Amino acid sequence: MKKVYLSVFGFALICRFSAHAQTKEDTSRNKKPFSLYQPATVDPQPTEYNPRALRVDEINLVSSYYWQNGNHSAITGGIGTEKVTDISNGIDLKLVWVGDNENKNTISIGLGYDHHTSASSAFVTTTGQGKQGGTRIYPSLDWTVENPKTGNTFGLGAYYSGEYNYKSLGADVHFSQKTADKNGEFSFKAQAYMDHVTMIYPSEFIPAITPVSSGSTYITTASGNVVLSNGSSVSTPSLPTKPRGTYTASFGYSQIINSRFQVMLLADVVAQSGYLSLPFHRVYFSNQKDTIEKLPSSRFKLPLGFRANYFLGDNIILRSYYRYYMDNWGSKSNTANLEITYKVSPFLSISPFYRYYTQSAAKYFAPYEAHSSTDEYYTSNYEYAKFDSQFFGAGFRIAPPKGVFGWQNLHELELRYGHYSQTTSLVSDVISLNLGFK
Repeated sequence: MKKVYLSVFGFALICRFSAHAQTKEDTSRNKKPFSLYQPATVDPQPTEYNPRALRVDEINLVSSYYWQNGNHSAITGGIGTEKVTDISNGIDLKLVWVGDNENKNTISIGLGYDHHTSASSAFVTTTGQGKQGGTRIYPSLDWTVENPKTGNTFGLGAYYSGEYNYKSLGADVHFSQKTADKNGEFSFKAQAYMDHVTMIYPSEFIPAITPVSSGSTYITTASGNVVLSNGSSVSTPSLPTKPRGTYTASFGYSQIINSRFQVMLLADVVAQSGYLSLPFHRVYFSNQKDTIEKLPSSRFKLPLGFRANYFLGDNIILRSYYRYYMDNWGSKSNTANLEITYKVSPFLSISPFYRYYTQSAAKYFAPYEAHSSTDEYYTSNYEYAKFDSQFFGAGFRIAPPKGVFGWQNLHELELRYGHYSQTTSLVSDVISLNLGFK
């Protein structure tokens, strides 16, 4: 979960793009579609052809602000503050054109930016003077082609995510195929992420460097610098990294039962390999000695899900979701979610939601000073602990035909708020805003 603050940069530019994006369906303003292609010869008979020009189809801005607090930080061995704030902004741009074979091509370009502050990250060093915040940037690119006759799609995607201690490159291939009556659809996506974890250790585990001159000492800090005894510092080579790979195969099948009822079955097969620990997560043994987190170098996950949407009359939509999860680290979980969308008017809706989650502990987890020094693997990260959680809130959406606040290009505004609580004492709040432009 993340919290994001809305940044409305570029609205004027976006509206200019949207105002010039014309299609052959845009007859409401009596405009003719613009095409880069012209017939080579004059045909005395009327000839119909589709516009081929690349056009802006949709622009979405999503922003949120997230806040959390708790007292089981993994950085300090399962105790200490978990206070975090996160401000996120994202933009998604969809470009569409029709190819020579009449297939619809869509390019989605996304860019996200997060900035977070975390009190516990200061304790990566024993002095409490370590890094207390960070930023993450995550661009994405997706190309999808759709056959208008069959409704089948095929696409490719690429992703990047980078912050000061983590870099990730990803790619996917995905396709979908509809049944003959187009009431059912099978979908598949294969994803691969190649990550590099920066090896930032707590300062008590970083050995001092042998002095190169008499009367001075050198200590490597968690930030990767060398500090001299007189207080000055010099930069050292980049910190080493360790690789991590995540490979996912996602399967889905959706079916329209009737005009009111739709269902979907979901299944993922996930395999991870490489360095799956984090070097700045401490573990305190029962003999009061401390070390860093150590987890196996492979992990297998199997989530299975089911969605069902039911239209209860003209004004109420019920959206439900259930997921069962298991992995070979011994953790199992169940998730149940229900969202009720009530249409106050054809253009205004309110959506209260509730999610319940329960999880068993992984076999490598133990709280502060509960691990034995003879354990092969160990972590005090409460992400792997046994707990139950609840998440509830509501969404508010308006999509008037003349545009939000009379601004025709702004076709949708959605505001959502949620409160999260966990039986480990972790609590959080998130508020998000989504603006959709056509």
